[in-house]
Amino acid sequence: MPARATLVLNLTLVLTLVTYEAAAAPSKHASPKPAVPEEESNFQNCLHGFSGCDVSALSPDQIKQVAQVSRKRNLDFCMEGSTLCDPTRLTTAEAGAVQGARYRRNLEKCTSGSPTCEPLLLNSKDAAAVHKATAERNFNKCLDGSQTCDPTRLTPQQNKAVHAAADRRNAERCNEGSVNCDPLRLTPTEASVVKVAAARRNLEHCEDGLSSCDPTELTEAEAKEIRGKLDRRNQASCKDGLATCQPLELGDADLNASRGGFRLRNVDACKQGLPACDPSLLTGPEMASVTAAFQQRRNRLRPQGQP
Repeated sequence: MPARATLVLNLTLVLTLVTYEAAAAPSKHASPKPAVPEEESNFQNCLHGFSGCDVSALSPDQIKQVAQVSRKRNLDFCMEGSTLCDPTRLTTAEAGAVQGARYRRNLEKCTSGSPTCEPLLLNSKDAAAVHKATAERNFNKCLDGSQTCDPTRLTPQQNKAVHAAADRRNAERCNEGSVNCDPLRLTPTEASVVKVAAARRNLEHCEDGLSSCDPTELTEAEAKEIRGKLDRRNQASCKDGLATCQPLELGDADLNASRGGFRLRNVDACKQGLPACDPSLLTGPEMASVTAAFQQRRNRLRPQGQP
C-alpha cells in the first residue's frame, strides 16, 4: 500500500476515536442527576407500602409517619370490604364506620336482588323494604311470563293480574297463528277474533299458491275468486313459456293462444341450436328458416376469401 494512502487511513482512525470519546464523555455543562440516598429510598418504599421495606432502618420519626399511613391504608381496605382489611387494627370509631359501610353494601345487594345478599344482617325496617322490592320484582317477572317467576309468592290480586296477562299473550299468539297458541284458554269473543284472523291468513296463503292453503276453509265466493286468479296466473305463465305453465288447465281459446307462443319459441330454440328444440314440430317454412339461420352463422364464421 502506498505510504500516502496509509497516512490518510491512520488519520481517519484517529479522528474517529477522538470523536467517539468526546461523545461518550459527560458534558461539562450538564448537571449530574442527584443520587437518591438508600435511606430515603427505603423510607419511600415503606411509606407507599412497597415490597423491600426495611422498618429496622427507619428513624423514629419515619416509623411514626409510616405507621400513620399504614393505618389509613388499612381503614380504606376495611371500608371497601377488601380481604386485605385487618379489623384488629381499627379504633372503636373506625370499626363503627366500617360496620356501617358493610351494612350499606349489603342493603344495596339485597335491594337489587343480588345472590350475595345476607338478609339476616338487615334490621326489621330494611328487611321489610327489601321484602317489598323482592315481591315487586317477582310480580313483574310473572307479568312478563319469565321462567324465574315464583307464583307462590304472589298475592291473590297479583295472581289475578298475572293470569290476565298470560291470557292476553295467549290470545296474541293465537291471532298470529303461533304453534304455542292454547285455544282452550280463549274466551268466546277471543275465539271468534282468532277464527277471523285464521280465515284471513288461509285466504292469503291460497292466493299466493302456498301449500299451507286449506281450500275447505274458503267460502264459495273466495274459492271462485282464487280460482280466477290462478287461471289468469297460469295463462300468463303459458303465454310467456314458463315452466310453471299447466296447459291442461287452459281453455280452448287460451290453449290456442298459447300454442302460437310455444311454436315461436320452439323455432327460436331450433335456430339457436338449443336442446329445447323439437324438430318434429317444425313446418316446411320453419325448417327453411332454421336452415337459413345456420347458413348465415357459418358464413359469419368462415374466413374471408374462403369459398
